[in-house]
Amino acid sequence: MSKTGSPQHAPTVVSLSVERQRRRRKWVTSVAAAAVLAGIVAGDLVGLAGWRGSATAEAAEVLNTAAETAITSTDPVVNPGQYLRIRSTNVWSTEDWPEDGSKYQWLDTEKMDMYIPADRTSEWVWLRSGRVPTTFFDDKARNYVQEQGIQAHPETLRAPKGEFYGQPGGTLTTDMSTFPRDPYRLLNHIYIRTLGAGQSVDGEALVFIADLLRTGLVPADLRAALYKAAAMIPGVTIMEGQANLDGRTGVAIGRTEGTLTRQEIIIDPKTGQLIGEREVLTKDYGVMPAGTPFAWTAVETSVSDTAP
Repeated sequence: MSKTGSPQHAPTVVSLSVERQRRRRKWVTSVAAAAVLAGIVAGDLVGLAGWRGSATAEAAEVLNTAAETAITSTDPVVNPGQYLRIRSTNVWSTEDWPEDGSKYQWLDTEKMDMYIPADRTSEWVWLRSGRVPTTFFDDKARNYVQEQGIQAHPETLRAPKGEFYGQPGGTLTTDMSTFPRDPYRLLNHIYIRTLGAGQSVDGEALVFIADLLRTGLVPADLRAALYKAAAMIPGVTIMEGQANLDGRTGVAIGRTEGTLTRQEIIIDPKTGQLIGEREVLTKDYGVMPAGTPFAWTAVETSVSDTAP
């Protein structure tokens, strides 16, 4: 519960998705499930991929076509002294409960600009606009944000190896050379890495794929393998044929998780490039109506000769 009445009040952020590590719940709930996991850990050849079904035929076709396109694309070449620039627009849900028992919900937007040196042990630069309240579903929340003086706090971060806030850069510093390029083995590898996380093994696998793709660092061969791996996840289907994300349009492919949300990745089928990823409400949640993309990230990459 957060306190009200002070300027620049910091709301309690209770996002449904942005802090993925915090929201994950154990899905291993039985001896049978534990036995299945033991089989997965036994090796890549003994796993969940393939034998329980796969994505729908339409979704698989889009994903496999995007994979073939991705494998022929050229990744940005970052020469010594240059930087890979990853620009992203990020939207998250925020909730606040003042001590009077009221509840307020809105969406924040944050622009980020990451500069990653060719030598990734050197200094990384991360420009963050801070979270700006941008989308309101009622006047009550809009007035509350104005009254409390809630506003963004921009910052520029610098850290060797991308170890911002004293911590490694998470998926940004993952050694992607360790991931199998064979889609079957890759999906089993992902199942192993996400053991016990999320609401289901398949749902968490798609979340992992979305998290990895949105870093903007995935090389073409691995990006293609990830698309093909996603095509083998049961329950994955086309959600929207013309999905708009931050002004760019692609095909939204996703999977409904439980009864409240679905995870989607949005692909430009012409280029095989990931436009971004989002989570969408499948039913009303407070003042947010069903169909609301309550958390999403759109990503663009380029090469820069300099960093701020």
